[in-house]
Amino acid sequence: MLTGECICALQSGERGTIKPKANFNAEQDAAALKKALEGLGTNEKIVIEILTTRSSAQRQLICKAYEKATSRTLVKDLKGDTSGNFEDLLVALVTPPAEYDCHEVMRAMKGAGTKDKVLIEIFASRSNQQIKDLSDIYFKGKSYGKRDESTTVDVNKAREDAKTLYNAGEKKWGTDESKFIEILCKKSIPHLRQTVIEYKNISGKTLQQSIEGEMSGDLENLLVAVVKCVKSVPGYFAELLHESMKGAGTDESTLNRIMVSRSEIDLLDIRAEFKKLYKHSLLSAIQVRNEIFNF
Repeated sequence: MLTGECICALQSGERGTIKPKANFNAEQDAAALKKALEGLGTNEKIVIEILTTRSSAQRQLICKAYEKATSRTLVKDLKGDTSGNFEDLLVALVTPPAEYDCHEVMRAMKGAGTKDKVLIEIFASRSNQQIKDLSDIYFKGKSYGKRDESTTVDVNKAREDAKTLYNAGEKKWGTDESKFIEILCKKSIPHLRQTVIEYKNISGKTLQQSIEGEMSGDLENLLVAVVKCVKSVPGYFAELLHESMKGAGTDESTLNRIMVSRSEIDLLDIRAEFKKLYKHSLLSAIQVRNEIFNF
């Protein structure tokens, strides 16, 4: 688990907590990791210090330098010297983002029953490019990601889409789910933000309230996630982090996935939203879970 040391979304790339390290030297880091992983016991402090203070791109250079120096992959050695949630976290840190997303998607669909909440989280929150990168790996060339990426907003068109959604849901007997999918999964984020405003003006309810009242199951969960991401991707992830640490036990997989995947994108904003929503810091919440469950 990360400590104090360490989709349909617009990605700024400037609101992460991990930045590229100045005066970076991949060979030196690889040598330090090799030393930390050799012999009896692992120097976890060194491993954490290096892997949580380098950018993802820098970590990939470290992996290459490590393999060149040892003829072994860093992933293989991390798996051999660590275990459990700590191993999962370290492997996530040294895995390229698109490969990590693909791994999580494949793991969610493996075995009896699909972990739908993982699929919803990833596909509702990732940008077009992130989904294309994921699908390039998963389908080996087939690309998906159909959301309009324009940044201009036509208020009249947003109002028209709001009316279409209202007519497809609240105003009729039964719900035309295809209209919700067509608009919410393909229109641009700025356009949808205005559509959400226009919907409230027309309906008197929020779009999320209408979806929750008109639908059920996985489709409801997916479209609600999309609406939450339209309003605030950091707010959406703050809520997921809170849920992952609520009740008995911690959903380590969700906690690790979010902390790793958002560390260079918007974790600063997620931390701010978490503090605003739950009146205590994300760091303190993680530390409390560590103390309670002896992580």
